[in-house]
Amino acid sequence: MNNDYIFSKKAKFILMAIGGLGILLLLLGYFIESPNGQRFWTNFLINTLFFLFIALFGGVFQALHKIAYSGWHTALQRVPEALASFLPIAALLMFLLYFGMHDLYHWSHEGLHDPILEDKAAYLNIPFFFIRMAIYFAGWIGLTYLLRKNSLEQDLSNDIKYYKKGKVLAALFMVFFAISSSTMSWDWLMSIDAHWFSTLYGWFVFIGLFEIGIATIILFIAYLKSKGHLEFINKEHIHDMGKYLFAFSVFWMYLWFSQYLLIWYSHIPEETAYFAPRLNDHTILFFTILVLNFLIPFLGLMTRNSKRNLKWLSVMAIVILIGQWLNIYMLVIPGTIGKTAQIGLTEIGFVSLYLGGFLFVVLSALTKAPLLSKNDPLLEESFHYET
Repeated sequence: MNNDYIFSKKAKFILMAIGGLGILLLLLGYFIESPNGQRFWTNFLINTLFFLFIALFGGVFQALHKIAYSGWHTALQRVPEALASFLPIAALLMFLLYFGMHDLYHWSHEGLHDPILEDKAAYLNIPFFFIRMAIYFAGWIGLTYLLRKNSLEQDLSNDIKYYKKGKVLAALFMVFFAISSSTMSWDWLMSIDAHWFSTLYGWFVFIGLFEIGIATIILFIAYLKSKGHLEFINKEHIHDMGKYLFAFSVFWMYLWFSQYLLIWYSHIPEETAYFAPRLNDHTILFFTILVLNFLIPFLGLMTRNSKRNLKWLSVMAIVILIGQWLNIYMLVIPGTIGKTAQIGLTEIGFVSLYLGGFLFVVLSALTKAPLLSKNDPLLEESFHYET
């Protein structure tokens, strides 16, 4: 059984080429499209959040299954552990938003005479914005580091104390995440449209994060199995990942429609003003997002066999990742760039650069520990899991 992943020179070269292509496209975009500061920082925020969400889900996946006494996930937990390794880099990137605040957040402008923003000034101000950001990342990075450390220590000992400690750390992470995932969505996304708010927003962003994370783990499993690793991951594990992908695409649509319906039928101008520009100015993109995030996964993953076929599941995962990137794009652009927004060389360049860098970090993390976590009391259950 091959439990050690080797990050080959060929793989490194391919990822550096993907990142280099991103830089080249950004340079071409600069000379051809002449993007302004708003477009640059909008793309910076979208892509940082997209890959941050994947990294953050690495901690969520571990913690949720530990506190639920799950056994099936134990054989594949090194993948979400590796995803979380990107969190420190995501933190550094998010703090760079300081230089683009005025291009993204209207409330950050000085001298505003806006009663609504003045009422929110105690919360929406630049110092407190970055203080909250520091708290979020300190909690996420600190707790995922401790979860990873505990997992590696468990590899060296069959003492049950590591299993118990892991459950305590997982519970702490989920309590902190439950609060911070909502507030960070208010801070980084909802406050772009600071005159509007939704009580469903935190849940909506979280479900998107969950979908992105599940889709990414599926693709990493497919990649590692193609390289001869993860022999212990069978169709039963794949089936559960497929059920997650199917169920949460439905749940995402449920929350999307609930938010849309409750705001649209009320016909209150300060509420419908959020959906009006998205529906009227970006109509094709508006409905494309629904097709990619719900209709295609719903039809494509409805049967049992479709959820057990790793190749087909990988196709659906790619569709959802594209759909969720566009979803974040739609959450941001109407409040920053507006109706002139377009997907061109700049947008593709940012995605390529971030993708190459993210994969390089995660695959490097996979080399630092065996792909199978040892001595977990539920590991045997994972090997013989049936669904």
